Amino acid sequence: MHPQQIKEKLKSLIEEASTIDRSLAIKLNQINNWIKDVKPGTLMSKRFVILFLLEIIRDADAWIKFQSLASEVEKQSALDALPPTLKYWYGDLFPKWLSKEDKRFYIWRRELMAGNFHQEDAPLIDSISRIINQDGDTVVKRYIADLSMATDIIVSGSQNKPLCVQLTSLAEEFLPDKVTDWKDRLIFWEIERGLFLSYNPKNQDFVNQIVNTALDNSDHLNSGSYQQLIL
Repeated sequence: MHPQQIKEKLKSLIEEASTIDRSLAIKLNQINNWIKDVKPGTLMSKRFVILFLLEIIRDADAWIKFQSLASEVEKQSALDALPPTLKYWYGDLFPKWLSKEDKRFYIWRRELMAGNFHQEDAPLIDSISRIINQDGDTVVKRYIADLSMATDIIVSGSQNKPLCVQLTSLAEEFLPDKVTDWKDRLIFWEIERGLFLSYNPKNQDFVNQIVNTALDNSDHLNSGSYQQLIL
């Protein structure tokens, strides 16, 4: 989608949302104000800005369709038809993001636009997602979850119990501060279960170790638990 089309789509979604979900309209207005004065050529050069915009457009469009359903029964049926991780995103995390003040939203929008976000772990997350999907389990990744909720991926195993997972390859001595921030953010967003997984990319077969550990904790981690593991 060309930057000008993105801008036009955003304005269209804001108009639709204004009569359906004021919280969504407010968030989309913030995003529109963020990009409205950026020239199309400049915007096109901001890869992660474009990827985020396309993602929020898809989510906003889906949310408007969902909120337009006539009854709560229809809404619940629509959610139940989704894979567990998408059901968790649209049924829990996305509406929380719409309704709560996201104090990090301005910060990471600024970093995206400045080109300070590089997502070095993207190939790893793609590999993890591919393995999980191949095995018949499900995974969801969102920039909002990553940058605001300290969640690289949401995974769901055989028990259909979505779990928020944060991945890091930081050395052990640097972990305490990051773990504290991770827990604080999960608690703020009322995320009931979380896994903080530290891995060593030099270890043989570390990708499959991450997959197996994430799915096992998805199935078995108790509600109210924030688990830190070092592979």
